Amino acid sequence: MRYDRRMQREIGVVMDPIGSIKIAKDSTFAMMLAADRRQWRIQYMELSDLFLRDDRAWARMREVRVRDDAARWYRFCGEQTRPLDTLPVILMRKDPPFDMEYIYATYLLERAQARGARIINDPRSLRDANEKVFTVQFPQCCPPTLVTRRQADIAEFLARHGEIILKPLDGMGGLSIFRVQAADPNFHVVVETLTDHGSRFCMAQKFIPEITAGDKRILLLDGEPVPYALARIPKPGETRANLVAGGTGVGQALSERDRWIASQVGPELRRRGILFAGLDVIGDYLTEINITSPTCIRELDTRFELDIAGDLMAKLGDE
Repeated sequence: MRYDRRMQREIGVVMDPIGSIKIAKDSTFAMMLAADRRQWRIQYMELSDLFLRDDRAWARMREVRVRDDAARWYRFCGEQTRPLDTLPVILMRKDPPFDMEYIYATYLLERAQARGARIINDPRSLRDANEKVFTVQFPQCCPPTLVTRRQADIAEFLARHGEIILKPLDGMGGLSIFRVQAADPNFHVVVETLTDHGSRFCMAQKFIPEITAGDKRILLLDGEPVPYALARIPKPGETRANLVAGGTGVGQALSERDRWIASQVGPELRRRGILFAGLDVIGDYLTEINITSPTCIRELDTRFELDIAGDLMAKLGDE
């Protein structure tokens, strides 16, 4: 069978198993709902469905219909195996960890891209723009930052700043994030754990006390910020503000500083083909740039009567 892109609009989604998602807060699901409202055919894929035959990427695709119903939010209505490049647009929404399997998947997606498919976000940028390290391209926006394997480097950084945050370069959801103070008796074991005794890089950032007011997630569509952020506020006694770590989401309008940070980062995101991204901002500082599978669409839509995923689909539909 020959596949014609002039037929009914189609969109592919590479994601984690759809049966395990929490639809009330899943941004990928919001995108699928927006596509379904436009009567687009949605082709669902997991990483295990992708494969490369000679120089062409293929996939097992299951057409899926979705609805905003916590009891039964999806149903499959067909299955086929076909080249990835027969889809005009593919959303790469697989959550981290950002490991070699993730990188291999970007290679396959890049083959489809070479044959004309639009991949959101660009596969090369997914590889190049590590969500932690990418921030250092915008030093004017960031707190003091260190990336190293060496315990001595981290000890010196801690002595200089008094209190720091340590985190892995490939995590998400607040996993393995440590707040360390000067003379902390657990300092050595924390560093040994994060760096696997000096064999892995980690990131250190100066601790920002304004975390008590929330870790703001600012969403950008094609380099332009959504006018509201979700401030994720840590629960009492906790430093991590991530919602999966127990944080509470509070919606708020962007501040002048938030908009300035977005203006610094947005043009570079656009240049790299990163259509959808999430900035993490604590106080006045940019701490992460999320490009693999940014979240908070559903929370912001609910609080401010927005349609962020719909705006994203409109951009894709116009191209």
